[in-house]
Amino acid sequence: MGPPLSLLPGKTGAGTAVVSSSQLPLFPSPVQVYFLCVPDRRPLPSVLRGVLREALDTLTSLILPAPCRICESLLLEASRIPVCSGCLLRIRPLAGPSCQCCGRPYFSPVAAVSAQPLCQLCRRTTYAFDHARSFAAYDDHLARAIILLKYHAVTSLAGWFASHLADRIAAEPAVFPADTVLPVPLDAARRRERGFNQAELLARPLAKKLGLPLQSSWLLRTRPRPEKLRLSRRERWTTVRGAYEVRENAPVDNLRLLLVDDVFTTGATLDACARALKRAGAAAVTGITVGRLLPAWWSAAAPDNNPGRGGIPSSAGQSSGDASR
Repeated sequence: MGPPLSLLPGKTGAGTAVVSSSQLPLFPSPVQVYFLCVPDRRPLPSVLRGVLREALDTLTSLILPAPCRICESLLLEASRIPVCSGCLLRIRPLAGPSCQCCGRPYFSPVAAVSAQPLCQLCRRTTYAFDHARSFAAYDDHLARAIILLKYHAVTSLAGWFASHLADRIAAEPAVFPADTVLPVPLDAARRRERGFNQAELLARPLAKKLGLPLQSSWLLRTRPRPEKLRLSRRERWTTVRGAYEVRENAPVDNLRLLLVDDVFTTGATLDACARALKRAGAAAVTGITVGRLLPAWWSAAAPDNNPGRGGIPSSAGQSSGDASR
């Protein structure tokens, strides 16, 4: 493929070639072709940008078709996220009345207007964190998306999730006063095995959107996870109790901290982290997660026309979640 491409500047076409074929990758994407072949890349008007994007989408779907990583249907739009828009739309935010402390949805809206709008666990002050909220119900679709982030390193999903977490925080600003963002840590062996911490992948773009510093080294998991994957509720709590410590000299004293994790299953992990941080002097600890595992009655009570609230499988809480969440 020796000769240069025929896009030469000037009326006679005698100028220097914009790009030679040797500069192109073997299978260039439409975006690569555009940026390599168009010499003057000044900002395009919005109408032209829309036309170009549509053309790129069409070329991508024709030349480089790829399946959605969740439903396996062909992707018809150019996107960094390998998930179709239909599957993303099925992941919908939690809405409606919920516990003012842990964010657990109520079966009846009447509970939200009671004198003490707290769930039974929070009435017993089970949790050490001040508040916790989640973006969406941990159903089959969300579980598959989190698996892509967690075990297949589809990091583009982290930014998408972070945008929705930021929206969740903006909806209740009084619940989320924070000075610093902290990801829930993995133990050292698991971090080496996986190569990254999915909570940190979520926390980094979220901290940027919130304009807050990110501190990934302040909180440590000092006890490794158990080999057993499926744990009972009691085992989940005993597994993480005392498993987290604040790094020596980490300046958490009097700070309001925002903990970020992927899934709220029992709340044991956020609770254990909050206890360690408050022992070290933190003024307040609030948790935010992508998913929230909900009881079967919530799935049954969800409207059929809301796909984001339906069909929470019994295995969803364990198929991609850490054993101790």
